[in-house]
Amino acid sequence: MPQSKPKPPSNRIELPLVQSNSFDARMRGGKLNAANKIEILQINIGLVCNLACKHCHVESSPKRNAASDNMNRQTADRVLQWLADNPGIRVVDITGGSPEMNPNFCNLVQGVRSLGITVMDRCNPTIIVHQDPAGNEPYGWVPDFLAEHSVEVVASLPCYLPDNVRKQRGVHAFDDSVAGLKRLNDVGYGVDPGLQLNLVYNPVGASLPPPQEQLQEDYRRELLSRYGLRFNQLWTITNMPIARWRDSLQRSGQLDQYMQTLIAAFNPSSVDHLMCRHMIHIDSQGRTHDCDFNFAMGIPTASLSGSYLWDHRLEDLSGRRIATDAHCFGCTAGAGSSCGGTLTSS
Repeated sequence: MPQSKPKPPSNRIELPLVQSNSFDARMRGGKLNAANKIEILQINIGLVCNLACKHCHVESSPKRNAASDNMNRQTADRVLQWLADNPGIRVVDITGGSPEMNPNFCNLVQGVRSLGITVMDRCNPTIIVHQDPAGNEPYGWVPDFLAEHSVEVVASLPCYLPDNVRKQRGVHAFDDSVAGLKRLNDVGYGVDPGLQLNLVYNPVGASLPPPQEQLQEDYRRELLSRYGLRFNQLWTITNMPIARWRDSLQRSGQLDQYMQTLIAAFNPSSVDHLMCRHMIHIDSQGRTHDCDFNFAMGIPTASLSGSYLWDHRLEDLSGRRIATDAHCFGCTAGAGSSCGGTLTSS
């Protein structure tokens, strides 16, 4: 399999008030290092998606090339072999794009589960009811498959109000999300204790998320009373000032103000809990990154001698120096933000 070098950083934030090393400066000159034990492997399995959301930091869309932007079977098998050879990974977190649109998704899930490892699917619930030009639902199999393999589902729903979701994700996104979530409820997600369904909230505007616990109760009350929907937890995630969201902020003249909001809200107590400290991320080619945001920015792992997951043993990944940039203020602002929601009290 040909191995090309990771692409160089191409989306760095360049502002007079936000220099590329300002995050390290806020860390008092120290370097951010990974935790002693890496337990999560996050896989961006591909960038193909049925939506093109305004806030998407990896710029997924239906226009992505399925061949070049999706993990192929050879790479998926190589990842499974690495997991078998390197026991200690507790969770494989599969993201995208819409992960289920990758033709190797099912094989990867089955392979990981056969190793006794928990699988987390970052599911865009609209894909479940997505229709092709003939009116068929090519991904209608998703709820039953996920339930059969006890996959933990993390589903995007930026708000319980239709208008806010439509602004961020498109005209039909809210109705289709509700329909997809109902299908997940129907097979037990959010109802059966063994089938976890967590929802993700992203702010619609240029602001930090509200307190997660309070918003979770609002979601729980409103979704149940309006639509009969049930879920386990709500995770609030700060929008990263990169890719489409950065472009939107620039067009509206809010980029500098948003960055200053993030910097002013820097919370040092969030640093110990950052997702990059207990996980490693790989893209669809198997190249390593410290997180999905660094992947989107084209920033590879800075302190590893090899570019690919299989160049390293699991223990090599612990204690590595983590590459940082101005967008890292998004993860440390306020209560902190990670792929699993709020990190600590602000």
